[in-house]
Amino acid sequence: MCTAAAYKTKDFYFGRTLDYDISYGEEIVIIPRDYVFSLRKMGTMDHHYGMIGTAHVEQNVPLYYDAVNEKGLGMSGLNFVGNAVYGKETEGKENVAVFELIPWILGQCGTVKEARNLLKRIHLTDTPFSRHLPTAQLHWILADREEAITLESVREGLRIYDNPAGVLTNNPPFDQQLFCLNNYMQLSVKEPQNHFSDKLSLHSYGRGMGALGLPGDLSSQSRFVRASFVKLNAVSGDSETESVSQFFHILGSVEQPRGCCETEEGRYEMTIYTSCCNADKGIYYYTTYENHQITAVHMHRENLDSADLVRYPMVQGEQIKDQN
Repeated sequence: MCTAAAYKTKDFYFGRTLDYDISYGEEIVIIPRDYVFSLRKMGTMDHHYGMIGTAHVEQNVPLYYDAVNEKGLGMSGLNFVGNAVYGKETEGKENVAVFELIPWILGQCGTVKEARNLLKRIHLTDTPFSRHLPTAQLHWILADREEAITLESVREGLRIYDNPAGVLTNNPPFDQQLFCLNNYMQLSVKEPQNHFSDKLSLHSYGRGMGALGLPGDLSSQSRFVRASFVKLNAVSGDSETESVSQFFHILGSVEQPRGCCETEEGRYEMTIYTSCCNADKGIYYYTTYENHQITAVHMHRENLDSADLVRYPMVQGEQIKDQN
C-alpha cells in the first residue's frame, strides 16, 4: 500500500511512498515536451508539458506511479483495490485508459483548476496496457501549491473530492478516510489537560502525550490519520534542504519495514521508494528501501524540447559515509 502527500513551505512539494512486496524496476523518467504519446482511443499527444516522475517503462512507454509537470502540478496513483470501477469506451466522452491518466492530465493541465475542467469530459476505461499488464485498481491525488483533490472512479461514476488534508492512502474511499479524522480531533501537539475528572489529580508524565491515540499500525486508514497529523503539524524552515528533509520525515512516519506485513508465505510489503518533488523547480528527490541517501534528478537540466525519454535507474544499495 502507499501514502501520498502535498506540502508547502516557500516552494511546493509533492511525493509519496510506494509500499509493495515486489519491484517492477522503477526508474526516474523525464518526458520532454515533444515525446509522442500514442493513446489507445484519443489519437496522439505529440506536444505537451514536460514532466518528471517514477515509472515502469514498457515498450518505451512510461507507466507513471507519480509525476510532476513543469507547471507545478503533481499527480499520484495509489492502490484502490475492491472499490475502483472502470468502464468500456463511451461515445461522446474522452476515453482514457487508466495507465494513460497521469500523462493525459499532466500533459495538458497546469493547475488543479484546469484539471477539474478536463475531468468533466473524461471517461476512464478498463483497457489493459497488455495481456501481461492488467488494469490496475487505483485512485489518485492531484495537487498544486493552492489546492489538492482526490479522484475516484467507482461503481456510481467518477467522484472528485476536495482534499484539504493534502494526503491520500488506499482504502476506504476518500470521503470515509477524511471523515475518520473526526475520531482524532482531540489529538494535539501540546501537552494534554485533565478532562477526565476534577476529582482526580492527573498530570502528564512525559512529552508527546497530547498525541496519545494516534494510530501506529500499517493499515491504510491508520496511515492516513498518522500522515495527516504529522503533515498538518510539521514545522519547517523555508530553505530547500530544510523543506526536503522535513518532507521525508513526514513520509517516514508511515514507512513500512520489511517483515511487518506478510502478503504471502515469505513475501512482505515494504517501502520500495519514497519520493519528494520540488514542483516549483522540477527537482525530483527519492530514497529507496536499501538506500536512505537522498538522490536528486533535475528536470530542467535536461533538454525538454526533444522527443526522447530520459531515464535514470534508481540508485540502490545503502550509501554509508565513514566519518573516521
